[in-house]
Amino acid sequence: MAETTDVDLLLVLRAQKGDSRAFDLLVLKYQHKLASVVSRYVSERDAVEDVVQDAFIKAYRALPGFRGDSAFFTWIYRIATNTAKNHLESMGRRPSYRGQDIDELALYDLPDALQDRDTPDALLARSQLDEQLQKALAALPEDLKVALTLREFDGLSYQEISEIMETPIGTVRSRIFRARESIENELQVVMSGIGRHTQNQSARGGYER
Repeated sequence: MAETTDVDLLLVLRAQKGDSRAFDLLVLKYQHKLASVVSRYVSERDAVEDVVQDAFIKAYRALPGFRGDSAFFTWIYRIATNTAKNHLESMGRRPSYRGQDIDELALYDLPDALQDRDTPDALLARSQLDEQLQKALAALPEDLKVALTLREFDGLSYQEISEIMETPIGTVRSRIFRARESIENELQVVMSGIGRHTQNQSARGGYER
């Protein structure tokens, strides 16, 4: 992470001195990541591209004020999320943060008998888990939802999440713990049902292949 930060800072310093190619390299490096971030707020593909482009334009204009107090990605992440929220508000829609699916968060493993994705039972089980996960994520308070996704999906450090959310690391840790606990409690209900179904299938001679 330190190497990435150092390279980013060098590119920022060059861009601040008028080297537009340096900023172009930052755009190429982070445009897909920002598109992923924005798509959690904005669902329309064309709108995602517009918001990302707008975020980079805002970042470029604000670049003279960047002092390196945080990593460049942390800084532009905040710009992108604020731009996405502003876009939704301009459309008369309330900003909301969509979580990831069961594969991306990897909070649970299916029972052994359901590991084969091609069986009808495995597909049904994963569908049930994904549906329940989305409900559980949607029910989380916004601050818990964002903290959890930044950690589990983006793989950001607690320090980076702290800077993005502008809150102490201790608060970040607490939010992630509470979010995981809430989701685990909700998914346990589904997992228990899947486990009973698996046992019943085994008692009747297993799955047909």
